[in-house]
Amino acid sequence: GDDSATLKVAVAQWLNESQPPPDPPLSTEQKNGRGFNHKITGKLLCPTDYNWSNADAIREFQPNFCVTAHSWPSFLYADGDYDPTRPAGGLFKGKYLIMVSIVVKRPKRITRKTHCHVARLLKMNTVQLQAIAYMATQLRFALSSCSLWMVVDEDFNHEEFYHNIVDYFELPISPQKAAELNDLLMWWNQ
Repeated sequence: GDDSATLKVAVAQWLNESQPPPDPPLSTEQKNGRGFNHKITGKLLCPTDYNWSNADAIREFQPNFCVTAHSWPSFLYADGDYDPTRPAGGLFKGKYLIMVSIVVKRPKRITRKTHCHVARLLKMNTVQLQAIAYMATQLRFALSSCSLWMVVDEDFNHEEFYHNIVDYFELPISPQKAAELNDLLMWWNQ
């Protein structure tokens, strides 16, 4: 859809403008050089359970390195940093996830009849937790080497990933986790 096509280009541009720039640069047209085929997109997609310094094993899809919808990729975390002593620290505050939110919320088309952005007409002024799950799923797809949107991309299930994030938000395991999620939502809407 619109978001996938827009993000395919935008994500490549953002990463190409990062310091140091990726070598080789990412194509804005083709995605076959992305995913675990590239150092920068591979590091962002790498599940926090694994150390990207062992990238060759992940790229070869060895059985010990299972990349599934049940693992949080590093791009979900602020600065890509996962702290095993604080697993929720910085979660859903990743730099590129925030950048995706700007693209997704920006008006794409203004219809003649409304002459304004439909989200504004519907008074959608805040980010909801399901929107964060949607943006994370779109970013995961944009970073991947898959050229066409598919629910299942090789062994990765995008729909399951989306629902795992929504479940994380909607089914907190404790009152403390519920308070953390409320804080996260307030952070996104400040």
